[in-house]
Amino acid sequence: MSETTSEELDVIAVGAHPDDVEIGCGGTLALLAEQGYQVGIIDLTDGEPTPFSSGPEERQREAAAAAAALGIRRRVILDLPNRRLFDSFEARVALATEFRRFRPKVVIGLGHKTAMASPDHWQAMQIIDAAVFYSRLTKWDSHFSGLSVHNIPCQLYYPLTFDMEQALSLPHRFTVDISSVVGKKLSAIQCYQSQFGHKSDIFDRVKAINAATGMAAGFASGELLSRTKALGTRHLMSFLNVLQSE
Repeated sequence: MSETTSEELDVIAVGAHPDDVEIGCGGTLALLAEQGYQVGIIDLTDGEPTPFSSGPEERQREAAAAAAALGIRRRVILDLPNRRLFDSFEARVALATEFRRFRPKVVIGLGHKTAMASPDHWQAMQIIDAAVFYSRLTKWDSHFSGLSVHNIPCQLYYPLTFDMEQALSLPHRFTVDISSVVGKKLSAIQCYQSQFGHKSDIFDRVKAINAATGMAAGFASGELLSRTKALGTRHLMSFLNVLQSE
């Protein structure tokens, strides 16, 4: 499903399936929403079929409930095929059209392969990278429903893995303190009963990796993100937060 709106979003997170974003960076999105930013989610597929879901309608209800739990402004589920998701021109254009429609300042997408899990995740990463590029290409508006060019200033990646070694392989990493919103993240994941009702350990695993990530940076709970470019600052003291009281 796609929405036609003139509303602009500050941040869009993209996943291959509903529940990817919630697990990978749901705390960051909840925090941004609490801070007053307009946050959106785009799922490239509806995630169906899966073994314990009754079908796309159930998955869409779960996705809507999860978005509400995080405070998400807009959620769009594209009509691309689960299990058969490939980096194609059509997929790139479909996502870039949404970027041109909502005009985000930041796009957060999948960061690497997920070995022994869905190959859709790796394809999604390539689609997202290409769509960020396509969004800013001039003299090509006819491919994007006539929507004008939009240059996305910042692209970030989130790891979708419980393997810390793999997560730490991402370059230009930083940690977001999600201590105050980890409950919202877990509530959002719990909305996907069709996916995790039979996998109760998922919540302990999410809490554990967020705790380990956070503690490494001095937080009770954290999410790891990485940037496409090296981090830098002209204001070292503010960047290091040394002027803020503990």
